[in-house]
Amino acid sequence: MKLKTPIALNNIAQMVQAELIGDADFLLTGINEIHKVEEGDLTFCDHPKYYKKALTSAASVILINDTSVENPHNKHLLYSKDPFRDYNFLVQHFCPFEANTHRIHPSAQIDESSILMQNVVVGKDSKIGKNCIIHPNVTIYNRVEIGDNVIIHANAIIGADAFYYQKREEGYVRMHTCGRVLIKDHVEIGAGSTVDKGVSGDTIIGKGTKLDNQVHIGHGCVIGEHCLLAAQVGIAGKTIVGNYVNLWGQVGVSKSLHIGDHTNVLAKSGVHQSLEGGKNYFGIPVEEAPKKMRQLALLKQLPDMWRYFLGRKDK
Repeated sequence: MKLKTPIALNNIAQMVQAELIGDADFLLTGINEIHKVEEGDLTFCDHPKYYKKALTSAASVILINDTSVENPHNKHLLYSKDPFRDYNFLVQHFCPFEANTHRIHPSAQIDESSILMQNVVVGKDSKIGKNCIIHPNVTIYNRVEIGDNVIIHANAIIGADAFYYQKREEGYVRMHTCGRVLIKDHVEIGAGSTVDKGVSGDTIIGKGTKLDNQVHIGHGCVIGEHCLLAAQVGIAGKTIVGNYVNLWGQVGVSKSLHIGDHTNVLAKSGVHQSLEGGKNYFGIPVEEAPKKMRQLALLKQLPDMWRYFLGRKDK
């Protein structure tokens, strides 16, 4: 999330009552998760496991809970007892929830050549390009940008909040979502599909990609160009899918992975690790399809092999 106006770091420190080690006059330009940060951004870190990643990231400001941590890259540090809480506070301050009381928000930009059918909802600051068809009961949340020649089928939801929670003694605390969804030209999204916006960055559906019915794209995912995602595919947050990737029916993909270009994953597979491009994959857990097929063929022979072994043993 980029701030509308840069703000001095000293003001940020005062807002969350954090100790500042760095330049009080440094101008903060954005607030982002660690995997989305750019120079000028603030990110947070509340576990030693991620200290090094935060301190070596592109972020200029780290909201952190350890005053003894080394700072070899001369980042600006904000020491906080609860970085998650303070990060959430800042995001909500600069990107507060805004209720949409209009079916089509007055700020929405919709090209006159596009068709919106019955009961379509379009949120604040959303954009719809040329020659789009938005079918009945589609909900487009705030700050969604849709390119040209896009088709979105009935009951799809574009831009819902991220499924992102931190477990605490009092229960699960949700991270406030301030990202966007960007849908490029010539995309088709099937009926009942859902595309969540990024926690702080963008969820992107690349040019020419087609989603079947009941497909779910998690927060911050980047789906490449000309991909085919068949029915009931589910992709968890922050995963990057390359170009010309086919994910067939009910493929499930775990979070924060990378799937290379020209990958083909057969139906009902479970992807738990990043996949090299240009290959066919299958299974739970997924493996290269020829290897998995040989394993299944051998597995079918196991009862006969076992009976043969017992017979030899009796003799």
